[in-house]
Amino acid sequence: MRIGICPGSFDPITLGHLDIIRRAARLFDVLYVAVLDNPSKRPLFTVEERLELLEEATADLPSVRCESFSGLLVDYAADKNATAIVRGVRSPSDCEYELQMATMNRQLSPGLETLLLPTAPEYAHIRSSLVKEVALFGGSVDQWVPGHVGRRLYAKLRAKEGADR
Repeated sequence: MRIGICPGSFDPITLGHLDIIRRAARLFDVLYVAVLDNPSKRPLFTVEERLELLEEATADLPSVRCESFSGLLVDYAADKNATAIVRGVRSPSDCEYELQMATMNRQLSPGLETLLLPTAPEYAHIRSSLVKEVALFGGSVDQWVPGHVGRRLYAKLRAKEGADR
């Protein structure tokens, strides 16, 4: 069985992420979409919320399993018997960073491959951080995230704004 992992923070999931997930799902019998639980970062959405958003966005992909992990990705991959990590790249600078990570991961786990998938051109400019910033200032993010994600994003920002007052 071919098992892959598509890791990320997914805060929030974008259409660019979904592009990579859908294309990677065709390559594997099982694709784990793995949400990194990194306590040093301060995400807008909790891990549980990000998993809910991912599960809804990938509900039509039977080979996709959404989970969270903490620690080293190579340890999570070994636990899942995965043979490959799938990463989306938008630009040359993404490639440089991802190649460094792939080299480190390969040294930590020699049998684990990294596949870099170029994002479709229409999604190459999308970053979760920019989506959050546009939403924070009242702009529309409908062209960059699934509808259910946009609704939750605006609700989350409104609740945060109310709590900050």
